[in-house]
Amino acid sequence: MTRFVGLLRAVNVGGTGKLPMADLRAICAEIGLGNAQTYIASGNVVFDWAGTALTARAALEKRLAQYAGKPIGVLIRDAAEMSRIIAENPFADAPGNQVVTMFLQDPPPADALDHARNIQGERMALGVQEIFVYYPDGQGSSKLQIPVAATGTARNMNTIRRLADMVGAPV
Repeated sequence: MTRFVGLLRAVNVGGTGKLPMADLRAICAEIGLGNAQTYIASGNVVFDWAGTALTARAALEKRLAQYAGKPIGVLIRDAAEMSRIIAENPFADAPGNQVVTMFLQDPPPADALDHARNIQGERMALGVQEIFVYYPDGQGSSKLQIPVAATGTARNMNTIRRLADMVGAPV
């Protein structure tokens, strides 16, 4: 069994996509994702799975689409990947609530940041399958748009550290 982190897209954001975390844990149990634990009501779940990240993603996305009546994207990371993200955070000296990791399914193109718009002091860096963003004035007032990140999902470093701990990642 491998312990994974599942990161759902567009859940409990702006009043749309409501998915109670108790329902998410029940869905995980239904499809065989063991020992599911959720963290804050924004679509974070940690679970055990005997298969690959790809098969866990497929099973969870299929069942979530049935539940919601529309596709809900899921990004999956294991303990090693969570540790790597924390270790490679180029803004590690900044407060964790001001640094966001945008998780992507695939590696970002080398020119991804060249297409960012409405930059107002934010700093960005590419990762392996993510984009790191430091929001010195907070994310809430930012107008930053990174087109390649539109199909990903973002979590701040405080949340990432907690999920890494839950998945058993050395940090």
